[in-house]
Amino acid sequence: MALLPELFPGITGFNWDEGNSAKTWQRHGVTQAEAEQVFLNRPLVVGDAPKHTAKETRQFVIGRTDQRRPLTVVFTFRGSLLRVISARPMSRKERRVYAQNQEG
Repeated sequence: MALLPELFPGITGFNWDEGNSAKTWQRHGVTQAEAEQVFLNRPLVVGDAPKHTAKETRQFVIGRTDQRRPLTVVFTFRGSLLRVISARPMSRKERRVYAQNQEG
């Protein structure tokens, strides 16, 4: 597993909260494996997520699974692990942003 070291230096793997995992599956039909695949595939767009909490910084990625499913994943860092907060299908706007980044 190579988590694109230029984007995620020092990150060695993933950390899941069972509540977040269940919510992501029940609400959006996204498995843990699919959410993790997004971080391993290119191209990948990374940005800062809107502030939901003052306790931790959250970011998002938009990318594709191994099966080319377009997803948005919100995450934070917990030491050397990447903790997925939520994952869902990309919105129409996110698909446009992703397409523009593939072109440029």
